[in-house]
Amino acid sequence: MAGTAPEVRGDLTARGRRFAIVVSRFHEEITARLVVGARAALRRHGAADRDVAVVWVPGAFEIPQVALALARRGGIDALVCLGCVIRGETPHFEYVAGEAARGIADVGRLTGVPATFGVITAETRAQALDRAGGRMGNRGEEAALAALELVGLLRALNGASGRRRRPRVGGRQARAVRRRVKAGTPREAAGRARHGRDEQANGSALPRGPAAPARG
Repeated sequence: MAGTAPEVRGDLTARGRRFAIVVSRFHEEITARLVVGARAALRRHGAADRDVAVVWVPGAFEIPQVALALARRGGIDALVCLGCVIRGETPHFEYVAGEAARGIADVGRLTGVPATFGVITAETRAQALDRAGGRMGNRGEEAALAALELVGLLRALNGASGRRRRPRVGGRQARAVRRRVKAGTPREAAGRARHGRDEQANGSALPRGPAAPARG
């Protein structure tokens, strides 16, 4: 009689593992709450505070570039990517949210280092707050738990030694992905040019001009 196929799951052990939280400073009153949720989840599962780095980036659009640089440096078991994008009056919301999601996924595919998506995409500030420790939970905590599970799952799949098999980071495909992570698509670039005002509202670029506008 044939046996059943094995079932593989990732554990949620954080002890002895190192993490980087890459977080957007735009809408910082919201993203700071995501960091609190992520750190609490990692600490609850055994991570030492010294093993959890927090790296602040200008906005959600910049998360993938910095996450990729951290993953390629080595010494990190998983990346937790946190941000907040709130819809404005133009389609810029879709450009920023879509490129952030695509870029974060590319980091994991390129390097083999798990990179989880904890970017809130909301219609209003109230909706975002609900998802940053309010009645809808905390997306930072959820992204941290997903990162823990992925680390455990990949180690289980790669054998008891826990050695991660990383894909090659050279070649045409890898270079193309890195260019896209850094610069975005032509369509997104055109959107940034058309909707400069929304860039500041949604954190897609550093403020321009002699005086930086207030964040909100």
